[in-house]
Amino acid sequence: MRSELSEIDETSNVPKYKQVADMIISSIGNGIVKVGDRLPSINQTSEQFLLSRDTVEKAYQNLRRRGVITGVRGKGFYLSSTSHNFEKRILLIFNKLSDHKKAIYNSFKKKLGDSSCVDLQIHHSDDKTLEKIVIENLGKYDYYVIMPHLKDETESVKTILNRIPKEKLFLINKDLEGITGSYGCVYEDFEMDILLALQSGIERIKKYKKLVMVFPTENYYCTGIQDGFVRFCKENFFDFEIINKACHREVRARELYIVIEEADLVEIVKNATRKSLVLGKTLGIIAYNDSPFKEILAGGIASLSTDFDRMGAEIADMIQTRNHRKVKNPFSLILRSSV
Repeated sequence: MRSELSEIDETSNVPKYKQVADMIISSIGNGIVKVGDRLPSINQTSEQFLLSRDTVEKAYQNLRRRGVITGVRGKGFYLSSTSHNFEKRILLIFNKLSDHKKAIYNSFKKKLGDSSCVDLQIHHSDDKTLEKIVIENLGKYDYYVIMPHLKDETESVKTILNRIPKEKLFLINKDLEGITGSYGCVYEDFEMDILLALQSGIERIKKYKKLVMVFPTENYYCTGIQDGFVRFCKENFFDFEIINKACHREVRARELYIVIEEADLVEIVKNATRKSLVLGKTLGIIAYNDSPFKEILAGGIASLSTDFDRMGAEIADMIQTRNHRKVKNPFSLILRSSV
């Protein structure tokens, strides 16, 4: 590789350490260096370019931080990744995969363009798994975008997240108490979102005598959703009930169901059809998180939903502009014939 490197441009505004890093990356792109190859030592590169060891060491640390090279004590530096042409390396950590997470991911990637490498990992709402992912990847990425939906928001996981430099940290979909400093965040206010969204549709809702929320306990969902529903019912004097599965209860006339998961939604629609209950007249349904499927099911299911496309694009914009801000994502009730 040594003979293939060009010379340092003494007149360039580009720092010398970055010129060294860029030349090594250029060699990778040309196929001169491959994964597993050993790079020249800091002393060798220093002598070749007549640079101080500090400058070359800074170049190598820059490549190491980006995950391009790995240092082995006593043996030197080796190429560990070919993800070298990307201006930004981003670790995106979701709690789970779903159609809505895919929408966030796709809008995030689209807004960033081809200049960024985005790696995706899943923590399954488990604090220990999230801790492990963060610890194993500290220093390897330019930015960390984390969805902190956790069954247990432990002090330990907050301590780990606080180890990420705040200029590199972005929280998405949910903010987390105990994270200090100026980090970026696009969040939902789950309790107030559902309270205000339901309030906006009260003229359609009040024709039902009872409201029933199907709130699963097996899969993790933010308890603020349930809290907002209870507040709405109490403030507007609705009789209400919360169950965890649609199959645990027969649907009844003049009831409005608020449903989180699609399996429960389909179960209620099937039961309503079997009992000859007409959606939007003798039985109401509002689903949580909109999708194309809900637009067409049973003539259109009303939905409570945030704008997932906007959420992903907003975080990408913060990274591109280096503007660390906290933004509440839009949330609304989309009225259709099921109410």
